[in-house]
Amino acid sequence: MAIALEAPAPASPALAIGPGLFGVKPRKKLRLVIAIILALISIGPLLYMLSLSFTPNNSFLGSSASLIPGNPTFQNYIDAWTENSFGHYFLNSVGVSVATVIITVALASLAAFAFARYKFPFRELIFYLFLASLAVPGLMLLIPQYLLLDRLHLLDSLEGLTLLYVSTNLPFTIFFLRGFFEGIPKEWEEAYRLEGAGTLRVLTGLILPLSLPAVAVVSMFTFNAAWDDFPTALTMLNSPTHYTLPIGLQYFIGAHTVAYGPFFAASVIATIPTLIVFLISLRWFRSGVSLGGIR
Repeated sequence: MAIALEAPAPASPALAIGPGLFGVKPRKKLRLVIAIILALISIGPLLYMLSLSFTPNNSFLGSSASLIPGNPTFQNYIDAWTENSFGHYFLNSVGVSVATVIITVALASLAAFAFARYKFPFRELIFYLFLASLAVPGLMLLIPQYLLLDRLHLLDSLEGLTLLYVSTNLPFTIFFLRGFFEGIPKEWEEAYRLEGAGTLRVLTGLILPLSLPAVAVVSMFTFNAAWDDFPTALTMLNSPTHYTLPIGLQYFIGAHTVAYGPFFAASVIATIPTLIVFLISLRWFRSGVSLGGIR
């Protein structure tokens, strides 16, 4: 006896759910709108600063000043780079920030590897003392740091400033890298040691390549902290030849006049390295995830 199979009833048009806006389901439209609004709020000041950097300096206080400059000029960037030794301050900041990242990541990797893989007396106590230093505001340490650099004869030097930045960023970097190192299976390390690898080779050949996402994150944070610092550099540096970029920016603001055009142009130039470091960190993050999956 044949059994008749009934075809399923077509879905009601009222209940059909299409792909939605930009291929996004309707229930996610609100999240998309909120993300777009937050993105505009975040990028709005940068676009405004970029617009003002092309505005002629004599148009800021006049009636012709507007969000979009009517007569854009590149002269502001030329003046910003050539006046007030801005180029020299820029190179000082690059040297200090890059050196801070290299030294901080190198020392923190060694310390984090020891905390993650070895057991020694007072290991946890020492680690939590590192974390406790994060609770101390940086401004409260300016006077002790000043006296310390003075006794070490490193006051008013880029080397001394770099060491201060390294000591400031080490606790967080060690904490962050230790958590990532502990997530790497010990079996991989043991297999690597069976091939004759020593401790340093395990760290540089296995642990760090698998930890590129964490290294990229702490490198970006460390670079930005050193690049944007103003109070520490202002306190520790006295010679204009040693000034960094945040200190150099204040020379565009005079007692009675402000060079708005060159000032905004200098601010845009000062923002470019942080954007480059951010983009490079994203690239390292993706390559680190892929490398970790292959290994």
